[in-house]
Amino acid sequence: MLKSLSIQNYALIDQLLMKPGKGLSMITGETGAGKSIMLGAVGLLLGNRADTKVLLFEDKKCIVEGVFEIGEYGLKDFFEKEDLDYDTTCIVRREISPSGKSRSFVNDTPVLLDVLKYLGSRLMDVHSQHDTLQLGSGAYQLDLIDAFAQSKSQLEAYKTAFKSFRKAQKSFQELQQKAFELQKEADFNQFQLEELSSLSLQEGEQSELESSQEVLENAEEIKLKINEMLNLFEDDQFGIFQGLAQVQQTIGVLERLAHKFAPLKERFQSLLIELKDLADTLSTEESAVEVDFERLDEVRDRLSKIYQLQKKHGVGSVEELMDLERDLADKVFQFQNLDDTLSEAKVQLEKAEQSVLKAGKELSKKRSSCFEGFQKAMESLLSDLGMENAKLKIEQNSIAPSAKGIDEIELLFSANKGSSLQALKKVASGGEFSRLLFAIKYLMADKMAMPTLIFDEIDTGISGEVALQMVRMMKEISDKHQVICITHLPQVAGQGEVHFFVYKDNSSRKTISKIKELEPEERVIELAKMIGGANPSSSAMQSAKELLTR
Repeated sequence: MLKSLSIQNYALIDQLLMKPGKGLSMITGETGAGKSIMLGAVGLLLGNRADTKVLLFEDKKCIVEGVFEIGEYGLKDFFEKEDLDYDTTCIVRREISPSGKSRSFVNDTPVLLDVLKYLGSRLMDVHSQHDTLQLGSGAYQLDLIDAFAQSKSQLEAYKTAFKSFRKAQKSFQELQQKAFELQKEADFNQFQLEELSSLSLQEGEQSELESSQEVLENAEEIKLKINEMLNLFEDDQFGIFQGLAQVQQTIGVLERLAHKFAPLKERFQSLLIELKDLADTLSTEESAVEVDFERLDEVRDRLSKIYQLQKKHGVGSVEELMDLERDLADKVFQFQNLDDTLSEAKVQLEKAEQSVLKAGKELSKKRSSCFEGFQKAMESLLSDLGMENAKLKIEQNSIAPSAKGIDEIELLFSANKGSSLQALKKVASGGEFSRLLFAIKYLMADKMAMPTLIFDEIDTGISGEVALQMVRMMKEISDKHQVICITHLPQVAGQGEVHFFVYKDNSSRKTISKIKELEPEERVIELAKMIGGANPSSSAMQSAKELLTR
């Protein structure tokens, strides 16, 4: 429900504040006074685009703000999804700067225009005699039938099944694409896998092979150099160990002469042990080194194969080749088991399809069960609105599962006796569309939580009796929903709980539009002027009073 509407610096409006009633509020005024301008400002709150041409004063900012009561609209999930502060009182604001920059806010949080559009569609429904394209939309017609049929539970069950169906369908399609790609690569992958597997690669073997190659390539010289060192260590006359034995004896003498040399003896002993260990190691290494040209050829051949594969696959280690081998093995395995995987995915898809078709049939059945009741109710309402010969029929056709079900519907309409039923968008005139949409909103008022309804001169071109019937229906809608009606007919305006008057003020340098809520006496005068002109007669005044007492 709209609690208040504030407009600043928009078109002919300098400052305007309007607080409509909870039920039926009427807005009247002379032609060009600014009633349609107000709707333009409301359109900004609904996400319509705007530019600096809407500014009354080009150096000031335009601000349109609406305060709404949204507790019954089920919008909490939407606010959480968009990361907006939720409260049952919601403030929507739109600002347009002199530079043309437009900004939108919900509860003081900046939002994108698409977010504002969605929220606006849930808060206000502005209907004019020219704004009727939505009625020709198949999606709108389905939503309409679902609301009338009260098929929420069937629709939710279908949506759940459809979500599972789409998931299974996506999985199957992805597997099919994967199968196509694997099929193209299958032989090549198998060849590469066999090429890698034939080497039986081991982690760390490359560095070991490269080390072995170095030793084997230089085996003779390595043995020669080690033996030269061992001779230096072990020669009986001039060897290092012979000399060190003499040093050891002399250090022993020093220790006996003075205890301060004891640490030197310990250090020497450690050095001697390390040197003997080094000599033993060299001896062991010399024994291990063999001049083996056959083994060298084997090592070179294996390293050559490893280097070739690394170059081929653009990697730098055996470990990376092993990772590639595992990936190829996985792809080959997948290909070899592809038929089973695809068969299982197809079974799951068929099950999901059966489920969605079953849920879709239940939804279609629920929808079709209301067709006759909807048609009769609409024809009765249209008759009351001056279209006695109007006929309506709902045509239902089966389609593949979609987001809204497995069927589509088309509202067929004929306004005149003897005329064939045709799609709404082909046969209904503007005035007929207006009454059709009005009848639909009346019919839906008890079926769903509708937003604030704004009717912009929906009574244009209809007779007085039909207008009275229309306003009676508006009053019934306003028992549960807020209704704002812009009208030029006094018999309609007189039925509102609240009456606002829009007028021009020429007292300043620019003509501006203003609005005021009329007191009971002012309402009589305004209605009398609508009946009898600027200077209403006493009979016009009396008629106005009678309109207010109906």
